[in-house]
Amino acid sequence: MGMNFGDVLTIALPLLVLLGLLWALNAAFKPRDTGVSDAERYQRELAARSAAHQASQVQEALALRARIEATTKPSQNEAQHSQQTQQNRTAVQAQAARSQAAGQPGHQPAVLPNGQLNPQLAFELQNLVRSGKKIEAIKVLRQATHSDLLTAKNYVDRL
Repeated sequence: MGMNFGDVLTIALPLLVLLGLLWALNAAFKPRDTGVSDAERYQRELAARSAAHQASQVQEALALRARIEATTKPSQNEAQHSQQTQQNRTAVQAQAARSQAAGQPGHQPAVLPNGQLNPQLAFELQNLVRSGKKIEAIKVLRQATHSDLLTAKNYVDRL
């Protein structure tokens, strides 16, 4: 008994179909390459270059702003200094007037009967603190209220 062509096809054809099916399943369930494609790599490089360019632009703008402020600030600082000097003079004059008026009738004391600070004195202290003269504000408060250093300092720190 010999094998004829039909017998070979009957055995070989299902075997070839089975091999094709196994190859297709293997290809379908094979893990994909999760590497970065060239397009994605280009987009990431472009984003990194864009971020670096933006950072350099921001640094240049900040440096330019600093140069501009350095050229314009001295005049503003001088004006601010003269304003602070004027406020200091006003505070000293007010202190002298308070010390003169302390003996006069109708003058409000530094501490009101309800235990609160005189509003004029409080306003003067706030101006001194805002102009950066905390020590002077403490001195004025101590002279006006005859309080100790710690109490005056704590009060001025809260302003």
